[in-house]
Amino acid sequence: MFDWLALIYPYAKAFHVMAVISWMAGLFYLPRLFVYHAERGPNGPEPTASFVIMEDKLLRVIMRPAMIATWISGLSLVLTPGIVDWSMIWPWVKAAGVIGMTVFHIWCARERRALEGGAAQTGRRYRMMNEVPTLLMIAIVTAVIVKF
Repeated sequence: MFDWLALIYPYAKAFHVMAVISWMAGLFYLPRLFVYHAERGPNGPEPTASFVIMEDKLLRVIMRPAMIATWISGLSLVLTPGIVDWSMIWPWVKAAGVIGMTVFHIWCARERRALEGGAAQTGRRYRMMNEVPTLLMIAIVTAVIVKF
């Protein structure tokens, strides 16, 4: 019998990595846009309308589809028999990290709407929040590579 899973698995894994890279790029960049947006303010030297457009398009056109593709391809990899040993710690760390990334994504979407409405937080707050995806990425990548 032909093992179609063995044939498809590397392609699914490659697609997953590409989706993750796209999602992470957005998660790194959107809070940086929030910093610039918050620091310009409604009365700042630069109009904030361009930030609203950039933030919206980044979230809707790049980040949301990439997040969905990451989840679908990731779940397809997890459901492939023999790939994940759930008795180890690493898949749980990765799962918690991905859920954390998703919560951060949702936070970004809410902040984007707040900024669009003129309710900005400080640039410092957005700078600090910009570190969250980095910390989650470190945990996820370490878990997947080291497999502790």
